[in-house]
Amino acid sequence: MTRPEPGERSLCVLVAPDCYGDTLTAVDAANAIAAGWKLARPGDELVLAPQSDGGPGFVRVLSGRVGEIERSRVSGPLDAQVEAEWIFDANTRTAYIECAQACGLALLGGPPTIRTAVAAHSGGVGQLIDAALRSGATRIVVGLGGSGCTDGGRGMMSALGGLSAARVRLADVVLIAATDVDHPMLGPSGAARVFGPQKGADPDTVELLERRLAEWAEELDDQAEHSVSSRPGAGAAGGLGAALLALGARRESGAAVVARHTGLTGDVARADLLITGEGRFDDQSLHGKVVSSLTAAARHTGIPVLVLAGQVALDPAALSRAGITAAHSLADHAGSVRLAISDAANQLTGLARRTAAGLSLTRE
Repeated sequence: MTRPEPGERSLCVLVAPDCYGDTLTAVDAANAIAAGWKLARPGDELVLAPQSDGGPGFVRVLSGRVGEIERSRVSGPLDAQVEAEWIFDANTRTAYIECAQACGLALLGGPPTIRTAVAAHSGGVGQLIDAALRSGATRIVVGLGGSGCTDGGRGMMSALGGLSAARVRLADVVLIAATDVDHPMLGPSGAARVFGPQKGADPDTVELLERRLAEWAEELDDQAEHSVSSRPGAGAAGGLGAALLALGARRESGAAVVARHTGLTGDVARADLLITGEGRFDDQSLHGKVVSSLTAAARHTGIPVLVLAGQVALDPAALSRAGITAAHSLADHAGSVRLAISDAANQLTGLARRTAAGLSLTRE
């Protein structure tokens, strides 16, 4: 490694976490990591750059950088009205929408169940797109991730007047699906079978959701005149990705969209060490999520990457292949998942302090 060892001088440490599920926003996580790191290594320069892959926190991370926060009352995933934030940049006539603001898991009112897995819908996302159109948006970026629904975007389409009407309304709009995963809509790696259980679906319900998605996929593919449902990212946010692709959307990495607007490339270029994190660090994290995007950026400059995650489900060999120096679990540090969730900020501060105190990049 060409970078100086920690004991030789202070480091420039880039702190760029995603959110930790519904427990900590990316901003709160960055602050908690920074607080702990400073306790152990007060001489280091910390650069805080909270990130998002298009899921929860997408709008908050971009706020103040690309436009002004707007608020709209829309239908939540179970019909109750919610106040959703989105961003409108009047200069570029670009709207930034976060689907989790309208149909996120956190809006279910409690843990997901079989009932919510079947009933949750994306209607509020369509209402946000409608609000953006009424504000004069000619470019709409929809962040996908953290949804509580598996309706394939049918609710969104209904709120826009139906599939045919929505295609007409958005014909002259640049539409971007900012996805956090590259899964297709259907099949063993599709929206229902991979993500349905996280949204409360038992095996029978997963098959019900799969059948519903398959029927809807035929309509989307017919209207688009090609198989949008099989394209990478179509399964994002319970199949919302496929619906957006059927409306002519271009798919982009949500993490890349945020990185571009937050000046991440410049921050990585001058950093000696990069720290990131998220709620659960597993194989999905390495496919379009914030961690994979950051690791790819860090690889170009040769800086080490540390991951502080709620839970770590990857072995050392997988970490090495991904270019990650080390990963540390908040649940292991706290002694239980329950404490890691209930006292997340304090536990993350403690984990960051312990990691900084034991830092030895040549050994990890």
